[in-house]
Amino acid sequence: MATEARETSTLIGSDKVAGTAVYGPDDQEIGTIERVMIEKTSGRVSYAVLGFGGFLGIGNDHYPLPWNALKYDTRVGGYRTGITADQLNGAPKYASESSWDWEEPGRSKSVDDYYGSRITHSALE
Repeated sequence: MATEARETSTLIGSDKVAGTAVYGPDDQEIGTIERVMIEKTSGRVSYAVLGFGGFLGIGNDHYPLPWNALKYDTRVGGYRTGITADQLNGAPKYASESSWDWEEPGRSKSVDDYYGSRITHSALE
């Protein structure tokens, strides 16, 4: 079956990650994953881009989140993070794909620096 090829008990296809809800520490949905960014040479997922704001996906801003800030929670059927919607208000973001250059080293650094002290792993456990 196609579903079996896209997801197992321990693996999930990237196409199934996109569109998955992300919940804050208060069990409120704060957005959805739009895509994951994978390091080409290591194959490691580095970031998830969270769509947040707007209405019905229109006017969303895009927030790169460190992948380690997310943990899948079977209870809610989505990803959980210790990051709150209020913390997203000051986070690095972009409005359109053309306004964010992943090649620019300062972009990833700004994301890592912003979330470095905000990722609370206890909220993810």
